[in-house]
Amino acid sequence: MIIPVILSGGSGTRLWPMSRAERPKQLLSLTGAETMLQLTARRTMNRPGFASPIIVANTAHADEIARQLGDIGIDDATIVLEPAARNTAPAIALAALAADRDAQLLVMPSDHVIDKVDSFMAAIASAAPLCAQGWFATFGISPDAPETGYGYIRRGEELAPGVNKVERFVEKPDIETARSYVASGDYSWNGGIFLFTAGAYLDALGHLEPAMLAAATEGMEKARREGGRIYPDAKAFGTSPSESVDYAVMEKVDRVAVVPVDMGWSDLGSWDALHAIAPRDTKNNAQQGEVIAIDTTGCLLRTDGPLVAAVGIKDLIVIATGDAVLILPRGSSQDVKRAVEALKRDGHITLDRFTAAKAILGS
Repeated sequence: MIIPVILSGGSGTRLWPMSRAERPKQLLSLTGAETMLQLTARRTMNRPGFASPIIVANTAHADEIARQLGDIGIDDATIVLEPAARNTAPAIALAALAADRDAQLLVMPSDHVIDKVDSFMAAIASAAPLCAQGWFATFGISPDAPETGYGYIRRGEELAPGVNKVERFVEKPDIETARSYVASGDYSWNGGIFLFTAGAYLDALGHLEPAMLAAATEGMEKARREGGRIYPDAKAFGTSPSESVDYAVMEKVDRVAVVPVDMGWSDLGSWDALHAIAPRDTKNNAQQGEVIAIDTTGCLLRTDGPLVAAVGIKDLIVIATGDAVLILPRGSSQDVKRAVEALKRDGHITLDRFTAAKAILGS
């Protein structure tokens, strides 16, 4: 059986002001009626060969995650609740320790879009036989532009139909380098989705990051369990180094395969990314909530609170909640981090909680 491991510990600050620490983007409905977490869980739900998921998440989100999974009919998930954020490598270690060593783990972020699920399933089926033999697999996204915000994977020799050995992982490039990668046809984006057995991952971690494995192991051995929820020991897990799975494991092990796949993927890493995949009107506007747009083109206009009236504007992002409004040019949405940094310096409530929004809206 393949166990979906859904990583749901992120804070999602790049989609502020709708995404906040109390309710990050994976718990929001951004692309449809269901939340990003629900859409992620649905990809493998009730499919032959897939077990119930393991969710690794922030303790503060435990009740909301259980509620959202229950709303789509998943009531047997294992929810591992991190006592402290230590990046993806330790989080996956917790999941691996909660599974049988021979089980294959399909590691997925909880906040990515995959429109072509059948293509994704076919890619998993291509990688699974190699992973059963101890290989690590990643799923390479077919690049459609010279994107500088993603890492890249250079594909090497073919190992099986549709599966290549990873020649090397490449850091986020500058624009000219990214153009050369796309033109060569030898590179894929690194989408951060992986497949490997729990045993292979733990063995690799023991060799490459023994302190991390020791902290996760002790944390799980001393964990408190309540039904399907696991609370690793905070003191033990807190000693773990903080590192991504890419740096800790994937870029250092020998047997790594990549399955290039066109699966309609987006990491929804910015408001620009949401505009790119959202339904748009004849004037290239994407709208949600109570919005009036007059002589307005190329804008993303979203509100979950007050009416937004846009008149005579072009290529802007306007995001309104009950207690905050974000306005910036399209193409510059990564600059949200500048607003977030200022909020952190000021200790402002809108970075974390919705209390002010509820008060203003009178709810």
